[in-house]
Amino acid sequence: MTRIIQILTDKIINMNLYMANFQKYKNQRSSVLSVLSVCYLFSFSHITNAQEIRLLFAGDAMQHQTQISNAFRKGEYDYSSYFKYVKDEISPADLAIVNLEGPLGGKPYKGYPQFSIPDEFAFALKEAGFSVFLTANNHAVDCYSKGINRTIDILDSLGVHHTGTFKNSLDRAQNYPLIIEKKGIKMAFLNYTYDTNGIMPAAPYMVNIIDTAIIKEDISKALRENPDVIITTLHWGQEYKLNQNKSQEQLAGFLIEQGVDLVIGSHPHVVQPSLIVADSITNRKHLIVYSLGNFVSNMSAVNTDGGQMISVKLRKNGGITQIESYGTILFYTHKKRVNNKTDYTLIPVTLAEKPMLYPNIEPVELDSIAYKKMLRFANNARDLFLKHNIGINEYRFLKENPKEDNYFKYIPLKFDFWEQLFTFAPRK
Repeated sequence: MTRIIQILTDKIINMNLYMANFQKYKNQRSSVLSVLSVCYLFSFSHITNAQEIRLLFAGDAMQHQTQISNAFRKGEYDYSSYFKYVKDEISPADLAIVNLEGPLGGKPYKGYPQFSIPDEFAFALKEAGFSVFLTANNHAVDCYSKGINRTIDILDSLGVHHTGTFKNSLDRAQNYPLIIEKKGIKMAFLNYTYDTNGIMPAAPYMVNIIDTAIIKEDISKALRENPDVIITTLHWGQEYKLNQNKSQEQLAGFLIEQGVDLVIGSHPHVVQPSLIVADSITNRKHLIVYSLGNFVSNMSAVNTDGGQMISVKLRKNGGITQIESYGTILFYTHKKRVNNKTDYTLIPVTLAEKPMLYPNIEPVELDSIAYKKMLRFANNARDLFLKHNIGINEYRFLKENPKEDNYFKYIPLKFDFWEQLFTFAPRK
C-alpha cells in the first residue's frame, strides 16, 4: 500500500512539473508570437508606406519646315495626328520628360538650320502628357536671345517644368537645379548641351554648356537640397552613330562618380545603347542611356525615322530610393498623305506588329512600304540592343494598367524577319 501511495505521489509531482513547464512554454510561445506579430505588422506597414513613381524619357522633339507646312491647316497649326497612339504610353507616367529641339521663337516659323517652332507644337506635347521640357540643346539659340526669352515665357504659361536655358544668372541661381517632388520622392534635374552651333546668347541670357567643373558645382548644389535621386540629361555624342563614343562614356562615368543616378542622352538622332551600372560597394543601381534618338522629326534616313522611350520606376522605402524597374519601348514616325497634307503619327512598333493584342485601340494603317521601313528601324535597334545593352530590355506597348507591377512585359530582342513577315502581314 505504501508503495502504491509513493507511486501516485511521484506521478502527481511529475504532472505538476509538466503543467508548470507547459504553462511556461505557453507563455514563452505567446511572447514570441507577439513579437513576431509586431515585427510582421511593422514590416507590412513598412512595405505599404513605400512610394513609387514612373518616369518616361523621350528624345528630340523637332519641327522641320515640311512638318510646319503640313501642320498648317485652316489658319492654324494642327498636331492632332502626332501623338494619338503614344499618348496612352506618355500620359500615365508621373513625369514625362522630352527634349524640345529648338526655340519657341514666334513667327515666322521655320525649320532647319535655325528653328522657330510653332507654339502649338509645345501645346500638343503637353496635351500628350509631357510635363518636363528640356531646352539645352544645339538649337537653343537659333532665334537668339529673343528665342530663349520667349521659350521660357511660353513654357511658363503652359504650367510645365523646364530647364536648360535661363533669362539671367539670377534666374539660374533661383531655379537650377530643377527640383521636383512627386509622391514623396524628390528629384533634381540637370540639363546641358555640348554646343549651340556657334551662336552664343547675348548677356544676360544663359544656356547650360557641358563643362565638368560647372557640372560638379551644380551637382554639389543639388546634393544640398537632399534629393532622393539626381537626373542629368545631356545633348551630346556624334550624330547618326549607333554607338556612343569615348567622351560620352567618360562623362557618364564622371557623373556617376559625382552622385548622379540617371544619365539620359539625346542629339545623335539615332538610338544608342543603354546600361545599368551597379555600385560595387552599395549595389545601388545607376542608369545610363546614351541616346534616345529622335522623338519626332522629318528625318527619313536609315535609323532616324524612329526612336525609343525609356521608362523608369523609382521606389522609395525606409528613406532609401532605388531604381526599381526599367525598359525601352520602340516607336516609328509614320508619314501618310491625307487631303493633300502629310500626317505624322508616332507608331509603337509592337502595336503595329501585334495588333491582335490591342482590340480596343484603333488599328494602325501601314502600307507595305511603310511597314518594311518600320521593320528596318526595329530590326536595327533590336540588334544593337541585343549586342550592347546591359540590363535594359524592350517591353510591349500596353495601354491597360500601365502603372501595375506587371507593366514591364519584355519581348524577345531577337528579331526573326521571316516570322514577322508571315505572322504579322502589314495592314493596307
